[in-house]
Amino acid sequence: MSSIRSIVRHPGLVRLLTVRLLCQLSDGAFQAALAFSILFNPDRHSEPLAIAGGFAVLLLPYSLLGPFAGAFLDHWDRRAVLLWANLLRAAAVVLVAGVMTVSTPDAVVLICALLVTGASRLVSSGLSAALPHVAPGPVIVEVNSVFTTLGGAMLAAGAGVSGVLRLIFGPDNGGSGATLLAGAVFAVAAALLAARFAPRRLGPDRPDGAGHTVVYAVLRGLAHGVRQVLRIPSVGIALAAIGVHRLVFGANTLMFLMLVRHTEFGDALGADVTALALIGGAVALGALVAAAATPIGIRVAGRRATMVAALIGGAAAELVILTQRPIPVLLAAGVIGLAGQTVKLCGDVAMQCDVADSYRGQVFAVQDAVFNSLFVVAIFLVALVIPPDGLSVAVVVIGALVYLVAGVAVRAAGPRADGPPPAPLRPESVALDQGSPGESGAPAR
Repeated sequence: MSSIRSIVRHPGLVRLLTVRLLCQLSDGAFQAALAFSILFNPDRHSEPLAIAGGFAVLLLPYSLLGPFAGAFLDHWDRRAVLLWANLLRAAAVVLVAGVMTVSTPDAVVLICALLVTGASRLVSSGLSAALPHVAPGPVIVEVNSVFTTLGGAMLAAGAGVSGVLRLIFGPDNGGSGATLLAGAVFAVAAALLAARFAPRRLGPDRPDGAGHTVVYAVLRGLAHGVRQVLRIPSVGIALAAIGVHRLVFGANTLMFLMLVRHTEFGDALGADVTALALIGGAVALGALVAAAATPIGIRVAGRRATMVAALIGGAAAELVILTQRPIPVLLAAGVIGLAGQTVKLCGDVAMQCDVADSYRGQVFAVQDAVFNSLFVVAIFLVALVIPPDGLSVAVVVIGALVYLVAGVAVRAAGPRADGPPPAPLRPESVALDQGSPGESGAPAR
């Protein structure tokens, strides 16, 4: 309740939440439309290595450049970054829709989609880095949970919008192109709302590399981000736990894609889009539970114990997948979603509370690089060994062991995984946003 009261009291926080919701609505609409267009389009056919290649094209280039690009968030006005990155994303979505409509090969579609993904990840990191400027420190865990809960709902709503548009326009290349355009509309709305923040309202207070060119700041962005991760144990440990989850989640993603297309398990859930929607819905429901439970877990037991419980729960859920029974598998998907979101929330809190504002954007960009790179690595590795029907006992068992070993390692890390308690922000840092550069143009000091 304290987080809800905080959001209502601070219009700047309400506005940032709305920008995030519009961004995630755009992401959900675009990602679902792209998945429908590539995986379930009668004009196109995809096999495991082709799917893995698609994820690589979409995620790896930004993952490699992200820590450098994160320097923009700590050198430039984050408000301006959110504005222009959203407009770039909208233009890129229109480009993807255009090349999809004219029956361009998958590789070209995915390369164009890379622009959307890069802009989306920059926006996501910027929103996370900006949050401490509008949220009081003592409730930042709860506010993160509210953001995550509503954000997850918006991802699902965006996917629903694309599902409806797909029914209207059809599943072929022309219909897929029309469906993709919804993501552009939401991105433009997010850009217009972000523009209403006063300059420097979202930080950085003291730009990293001030007095130097942005090229200088970008070139040393990776070093600064990695140095902060290595220097602050709570951040490094949380980032490692997030990476472990993404490895297992990547392996599960490809496995389920093949299962619903080639086995009776998929038929039992409605096949193809319906089956994936049910599995994705179970994961989303688990994430929703995590948004409510994680603040309580952190308050009662600390970040470390909360992460350990999530990772061990993920290990148990992974083994349930071997049953290939619809209800147990959906329950397992929910627990895996719960585990992943819990670890992610603990990591976000560590980076928002334990990292100095001048470096926060770069650290979130490092997290994105780890988040996406390990997901793609797992998909590629599994694509090389997965059988035609999609089920690999070895992959599932290894996933469970990876979760379990990570839980033991975080438990052994000791109190360092909890980090210092979050300190309240200075009063002027959470002052009411005036919304006009003329009224409140100075950055918080």
